[in-house]
Amino acid sequence: MTDASADFADLRDLYQEVILDHGRHPRNFRRLAPPARHARGDNPMCGDRVEVWVRLDEQDRIADAAFEGRGCAISVASASLMTETVRGKSAAEARALADAFRSLVRTGRCPVCGAVHAEDLERLRPLSGVAEYPSRVKCATLAWHALEAALAGEASATTE
Repeated sequence: MTDASADFADLRDLYQEVILDHGRHPRNFRRLAPPARHARGDNPMCGDRVEVWVRLDEQDRIADAAFEGRGCAISVASASLMTETVRGKSAAEARALADAFRSLVRTGRCPVCGAVHAEDLERLRPLSGVAEYPSRVKCATLAWHALEAALAGEASATTE
C-alpha cells in the first residue's frame, strides 16, 4: 500500500467514525419551543423521517437549530452536523450552504463553493463519501430539505 492510499484509508476511517458518532449521539436532538420555525421531512423510499426546528434572532440569523427523527446513520449524522453548522447564518446563507452541501454529497466535491463555504464544508466533509452511493444521497439531504422548508415557513419537505 502506498503512502497516499494509506492516508486515504485513514481519512475514510475517520469520516466513518464521525458519521457513526453523530448517528449514535446526535447533537441538538430536541425540539425547540415556539416561536421556532418547524418543518417535517420525509423520505418515503427508505422511511427516514426528520423534524427540524430553527429559531431566528433579531437580525434574522439562526440562533438555534434542533431536530428529532429516525433514520439511518447517514440521515441522523447529516441532521446533527447540519444543526451545528447553520447556527449564526442568515436564511440566505443557510440556503446557499444547503446547495453547496447537496453538490458535495452528489459529487464528492464542490468546485463552485470556494472560500465562502470552505470552513463549513470541511465540517461536513465526512458525508462526502455518500457520493459513492447514489441511493443514500436522499438520506444525507433530507434534513437540509426540511431546514429550507422551515426557513420558508412551509410545514413539510420531501426528498421526492
